[in-house]
Amino acid sequence: MGAARAGIEGISGERGQLINVAYRLLGSLAESEDAVQEAYARWYALPRSRRDEIVSPGAWLTTVTGRICLDVLGSARVRRERYVGAWLPDPLPGPGGHGQGSDLADLADRIVQDESVTMAFLVVLETMTPAERVSFVLHDVFRYPFAEIAEVLGRTPAACKQLAASARRRVPDAPAPVPADVRSDAVRRVKEAWQNKDIAALVDLLDPAAVMTADGGGLVGAALRPIEGGTRIAPYMVAIADRAPGLELLERTVNGAPGLVALRDGAVVTVASFDVAEGRVVRIWVVRNPEKLQPWAALGAALGAAEEEVRDVP
Repeated sequence: MGAARAGIEGISGERGQLINVAYRLLGSLAESEDAVQEAYARWYALPRSRRDEIVSPGAWLTTVTGRICLDVLGSARVRRERYVGAWLPDPLPGPGGHGQGSDLADLADRIVQDESVTMAFLVVLETMTPAERVSFVLHDVFRYPFAEIAEVLGRTPAACKQLAASARRRVPDAPAPVPADVRSDAVRRVKEAWQNKDIAALVDLLDPAAVMTADGGGLVGAALRPIEGGTRIAPYMVAIADRAPGLELLERTVNGAPGLVALRDGAVVTVASFDVAEGRVVRIWVVRNPEKLQPWAALGAALGAAEEEVRDVP
């Protein structure tokens, strides 16, 4: 009984790693959870004798999760061709920064936040073929050997190495690192200018070649195509504020970097990520699709509860 329990706990302990792999491969929290659940279902569907033969259950689960993600990526390409407007990865709340109360919120807490979950990096991953993405993420991010990646893709290690090299060429050269305080300051100033509906200040904070991409999924209003140029983005942001009186902006960590969350009537309606270079914003990714904001729902509820407590203080 003790050995069996230890085995179950050991297998369960792989869940965090599998979620981390799946999110980077799929860019979707819900699909990542489904992929990992399916991998565990396949594990427990194996005869006990077969499970006992597997030397490394963690490696087996990673291989199966990778194969499932590969299939999902293939079908996702077809689905995204029918998607209304731009498709962006799910915005990831900072650890514990969204409150508790949903399965996806708890799931988000399992994901290690580093450079490989920034919105800029995830968007680049979207330009890769499914096989390139799997090879690149498993090797360059998680340091899996190509011999193991070959098991996922059903190709030779040499072919997987070539796929990773091809994917690597799609990744732009890393810019000079921007200190965290510089990024935070830029986002804070954008927030203040946005709240004040100060177009001139926003233009000054945005790079002249800045690009804003919005994802409404056809469920809420959002620009269907990227908006290019600071002089076009700034009035668009102010127009959004004009159409949504009472919008409250909060500074929050989004995908491991400073970002903004917009609440209206206590509900999170927008999550914005930023890329900053030389003190100016060069990219803005705005997620408004409510299906992608579920992990953030508890944030609005938590803030509402906090305000109620303050009002109740005599």
